[in-house]
Amino acid sequence: MRDQFFHVHPIQGIGSGVVVDARGYVATNRHVVMDSREISVTTIDGKKFSGEVVGTDATSDTAVVKMEGRGLPPAELGDSDSLKVGQLVIAIGNPFGFILGGPTVTIGVVSALGRNIQAEDRLFENLIQTDAAINPGNSGGPLLDSGGRVIGINTAMIPFAQGIGFAVPINTVKKVVEELITYGRVIRPWLGIAGLNITNELASYYDLPVREGILIARVVPGGPADEAGLSDGDIILSVDGSAVRNMEGLQKAIQRKKAGSEVTLLVQRGDSRGTLRVILGEVPQT
Repeated sequence: MRDQFFHVHPIQGIGSGVVVDARGYVATNRHVVMDSREISVTTIDGKKFSGEVVGTDATSDTAVVKMEGRGLPPAELGDSDSLKVGQLVIAIGNPFGFILGGPTVTIGVVSALGRNIQAEDRLFENLIQTDAAINPGNSGGPLLDSGGRVIGINTAMIPFAQGIGFAVPINTVKKVVEELITYGRVIRPWLGIAGLNITNELASYYDLPVREGILIARVVPGGPADEAGLSDGDIILSVDGSAVRNMEGLQKAIQRKKAGSEVTLLVQRGDSRGTLRVILGEVPQT
């Protein structure tokens, strides 16, 4: 398993990474390789390879580096959806490069799931929170379960908070890596609405006919929802037969789909209820 975890050296910084494909693809963090002029990848046993960035994704702070070496076994990837709070996890990385003579391993637990944190100008969503020590050079390294399976990619540490680290769930990374390798970018599905979670207070204030769901505050003109006939004030109750009670649930349901795929929404409009089929678009590039 030693050769599966790497040290990634962009010219201006240092970070860690993990082999996710036997063809030489390494997953790491976007901020580790961003704006780099040259990248080298060094294995734990000291083998050094040149690398190039295949693609990056700012939303998940994920990047894929293609290294010249082949035949190295990829790490075993786990299932981050099965994680439980309190579960033992292990963080691996090279927080100080090779000054200490090798990687650092820290142990902790899953402190929380589905965390959203604001970092500089970007909101990172649905992160794994852990108390395993994660330092800047650990960025891009794996977070493992007790069976040695990668369940996250270490990505952030709040500098003013002690004992708090974050990782991108591996199920998110799998999808991002696949699309970066295939397309060089991530194609995310898009519904094209802004919505509000319906609470008892909101339902009472607006005299809504239901007590949970998503109240559409705005339909993006020309977007998928607009094309399907959704309107401001409509209430989304379910996606493909599964109830959605808040915007987080709606976003998760949509993100499980692909741009161009069809979803069926159960919609409340006034006192009427019916279904609408929506062809999901692609999140506009900014």
